[in-house]
Parts: sequence; structure tokens; C-alpha cells
Amino acid sequence: MELPVFIKGDTVDDLLKKVFKEILENGTDAEPTKGNTKELSGVLLKLNNPLGRISRTEGKGTIFSCLGELLWYLSGSNQLNQIRYYIQDYHKFSDDGKTIFGAYGPKLFGADGQIPAVIKSLQQRSSTRKAVVQLFSSSDIKSHHNDVPCTCTLQFLVREGKLSLYTSMRSNDAFKGLPHDIFAFTMLQELTARKLGLPMGEYGHFVTSLHLYLEDLERVELFQNEGWQEKVYMAQMPEGDQTSNVLRLLKHERELRLLNKIASKKHSDDYWKDLSTLLEIFNLVKSRNFAQLACMENSITNIELRSIAVRKIKLSQRSGA
Repeated sequence: MELPVFIKGDTVDDLLKKVFKEILENGTDAEPTKGNTKELSGVLLKLNNPLGRISRTEGKGTIFSCLGELLWYLSGSNQLNQIRYYIQDYHKFSDDGKTIFGAYGPKLFGADGQIPAVIKSLQQRSSTRKAVVQLFSSSDIKSHHNDVPCTCTLQFLVREGKLSLYTSMRSNDAFKGLPHDIFAFTMLQELTARKLGLPMGEYGHFVTSLHLYLEDLERVELFQNEGWQEKVYMAQMPEGDQTSNVLRLLKHERELRLLNKIASKKHSDDYWKDLSTLLEIFNLVKSRNFAQLACMENSITNIELRSIAVRKIKLSQRSGA
């Protein structure tokens, strides 16, 4: 009996390089519902440092769409227009052209969202093994939908005074989906850790079907050929409960997306101010406001986020020239 494939790394780039290599060399052909793939079955990934959640490579520098998807989750929304602002082809997964059936937001933070109950459970008994969020349900396959959750569960576990998170997925697109999932779930892990007043532990990610679509193989090869990348880490969130900062960022995101309104009052700390500025840069890129973009290059404090933002600005200016 073969053991599951186990891959670990300090950053998401470490994981992606190893995952792509393993799939390209040892993956088997599979034909699921959304296109032909090369697939590995039963894969366990471990991100040693959850702050290593952003990619520095040219091919997967997806901080803007990752941040947009995270805020979609945090808002508790299932609305297509919100996520399509960041990921244009998401309409393919809608049943009605308005909503996404498999959206995580309502199950995490909606009226019946599970995150508050998980936090309460951990506050009452930190050693609990019941702090589990269920995203995939048996009811999801009783009738056809264009999108059902790929994530089965998120389990938060406090051991040795640290909060770790373990994700279980039925299916994961290694090229498009995996970087987004790692970003969003480790951000959720850090937000929960701050709420509990705990440091973060590790991040584990188990996937039954980890695959690459054949149509993406050329871009995967380009990613692999970029060579070694310096390890990149996000800064740590400020200490304490971050709820007020999240709510302020969600408000600013809505104003940008719906009204093109730049925030008049910025966050008081650099961490959340930088994320707010990233949203503004993305908005200016979409609206092709190149004159204002030129003034944004040095407005981000964190050097790693700034380098990603500057690259986005330069690419947009070249494409718009």
C-alpha cells in the first residue's frame, strides 16, 4: 500500500515548485467534469510558516485576486458580482448569473456562519478537537450545480500554546486554486489566532485529488523555469482582536468596487493600511487610471508587498501604453 505523497515547505513558492514537479513526473491522467488533468491522489502539504503565503514569482503573483477572494469570504457573501470584480471568469461557476452556490462566505461568516462557534469552542476549551468548520455537505450533490465546495473541512487545533489549521479538500487545482486557498485559509488562521490571543502554529493541507489541467501546463512550465525565488513572508498582524480592522477594510473594499471611492481615513497601523492600498492599486489598474497609479508606487510600507504592487503597476502601464 502506497503512503500519501507528503510535501512540505516554508513558503507557498516552495510548495508550488515541489507540487508541480511531482504532478508532472508522477501524475496520472484523469478526466473529471471540468477538463482533462494530470492528478495525484492523497497528497498532504505542510506550510511550516503560514506567513509564507504570498508568491514572489512572475507567474503566480496573485496577491490582488487572493485578497479579493479572502474579503469575499469575510463578508459572508455569495454574490457573483463581488468575486468577479477580482476573478473575471467566475461567472462560469454560477447557476443563476447572480450567486455562487458553493461560496464559502455564508458558511464561514453568514447568518449561520460557523467561525464564531469555532472561536467560542476554543475559548471555552483550548484543547478541543471539535473546532471544525464543514464546507462540503452531502446535500451539495443531491442536484446539479456549476460549483460545489472543493474544501470539505477546516479544523483549528491548539497544541503547545499555538493555533494550527488543517484543511481537508476533495479536489484542488494546483495551479489556479491552491495559492488562493493557502492565502485565504492561513489569513483566517491568523485572524482566529489574534482573536484567541495565541501565536500561529503550522498549516496542513490534505487533498484527495490534487491536479493540473492540461490547458495550464505551458504556464506551469514557465513558472518552473523562473528558477529559485527568495523566500517571501507577510508581516505579522497587529496584536489583539482584528475585527474592527477587518470591518473597516470590508467597507473600503465595497466603496472602491461600487463607487471608485478612495479612503479618506486610512487604517492607523501599517499592516492594514498596506492591504487597503493594495485594493486601491487594483481599482486604479482596472479603471486604467495610470496618472494616479504613478503616485502609488511608494505608498506601501511592507517591502515585499510593495515589490508586488510596483510590478503590477509597471505591467499595467506597459499594457496600457
